[in-house]
Amino acid sequence: MPDKLAAKPADELSPRTLQETASMFALLSATVRLHILWLLANGERDVGSLADQTGQTLATVSHHLAKLKLAGLVDVQRDGKRHVYTATDPHVLKVIQLAAGARLDESRPSRRARHA
Repeated sequence: MPDKLAAKPADELSPRTLQETASMFALLSATVRLHILWLLANGERDVGSLADQTGQTLATVSHHLAKLKLAGLVDVQRDGKRHVYTATDPHVLKVIQLAAGARLDESRPSRRARHA
């Protein structure tokens, strides 16, 4: 099966597609937003849980969640008094998992180094 990235030459990307993609990466360049999406990739969370897990204040996390919601990357549902967030774009989550996962792999000692 051919690789989707290899199947479409770069010259077929429209200026609009390039701009939207650049905007997405700009949105993801904020460490806290990247961390929030990393956490949401593993399941829904409320604002308090996200604040605890990211080490940020509720206000900071709420601010970043609002930006992610505006971009269509998260959705929110009320559960009583809680607001529960879920990630909505599996493609963006895959990019984050690939990029961050590669960094995790690089930081882990190799089996050979552990046995040496």
